[in-house]
Amino acid sequence: MAMVAEKEYTFTWEGVDRKGSRIKGVSDGPSEGFIKLQLRKQGINPTRIRKKSTLFGKRKKPITGQDVSIFSRQLATMMSAGVPLVQALEIVGRGHANPSMGEMVLGIKANIENGSTLAESLAKYPRYFDDLFVNLVDAGERSGALDTLLDKIATYKEKTESIKKKVKKALTYPTAVLVVAFIVTGILLYFVVPQFKSLFEGFGADLPAFTKFVVALSEFIQADWWIILFVLVGTFFGLREAHIRSEKVRRFTDRLLLRLPIVGDILYKSAVARFARTLSTMFAAGVPLVEAMDSVAKAAGNIIFTETIFAMRDQVSTGQQLQLTMQQAGLFPAMAVQMVAIGEESGSLDHMCGKLADFYEEEVDAAVDNLTALLEPMIMVVLGTLVGGLVVAMYLPIFKLGQAI
Repeated sequence: MAMVAEKEYTFTWEGVDRKGSRIKGVSDGPSEGFIKLQLRKQGINPTRIRKKSTLFGKRKKPITGQDVSIFSRQLATMMSAGVPLVQALEIVGRGHANPSMGEMVLGIKANIENGSTLAESLAKYPRYFDDLFVNLVDAGERSGALDTLLDKIATYKEKTESIKKKVKKALTYPTAVLVVAFIVTGILLYFVVPQFKSLFEGFGADLPAFTKFVVALSEFIQADWWIILFVLVGTFFGLREAHIRSEKVRRFTDRLLLRLPIVGDILYKSAVARFARTLSTMFAAGVPLVEAMDSVAKAAGNIIFTETIFAMRDQVSTGQQLQLTMQQAGLFPAMAVQMVAIGEESGSLDHMCGKLADFYEEEVDAAVDNLTALLEPMIMVVLGTLVGGLVVAMYLPIFKLGQAI
């Protein structure tokens, strides 16, 4: 993975795979050498790599999880309607709203025309198609039920993207409040307070302690604003880099996030929903439970859940029931354990996990709506406190002067 600080470019490439077939595709990376290394790891011998120029053209739109979700549904619909795979990819690639996604789909089509399977072609784009996606497609191709598996994949991607949006909304709102409060306070301290300072200097009287503090803070911001900016930006990128590189930091932050009031509850319920949805999809596709647990752990989205699910997988591989491993883990709610127990006993684990995922996805939706409603008055309180506090600090000397007169 490229360092966060490195700029990424888009490269088109051609090469020869292990079967000797000529293939081509599009990859993103910081340099041509990086692309060569990634291709060789995938068993591809690159013969030509060229960086796409965007100097005089529009900036390339990135491929998002929503684009992959739409692609999954379009392909599933066409395959169910009896459209041949290559023709379906051609239609999707030519008609996709995101040119970058359309270009990648056409690259997948070209690889299939050169003899690769759909799973092998998707595996060449690991940034957008994870192991779970590729394994399900591979299972569909091997069983001859690709259209059915594509429909399950499309449903899975739609549900997971929906839950991601809800969680992002829950995290974005309080962040936006803090940013707005910080900007408003900074503007007042930098531009408004100095005007009052010149007025106070003409009084010749001793200022209240609160006013002195605000004036000193304003002088510091005016003189050393770049230090504050540097510290904030450095802290942000430093924490981001530490979260990417250090497992200990990820474990600490993920555990801390789960313990936060309101937001932690949303993250916890979304993780349970993702666990149930992924397990339901994998089990319905006929993937053995132990193998399915491996994909479920990787898709958990939280290192606490990931480590717990891997430990559960090891216990399940020894013959222990899934419901018992969930109960012993102590991480899952009683309702989830009970529904999995019913699913195991009745032989309908995929169905019960699907119902469990539906329930917790609705819980996340309701929790996000409640958070939004709760934060609206909190925004007024936070901004009112900050702005009101600054106004009081500036007018205290004037009130005292009026009383003296």
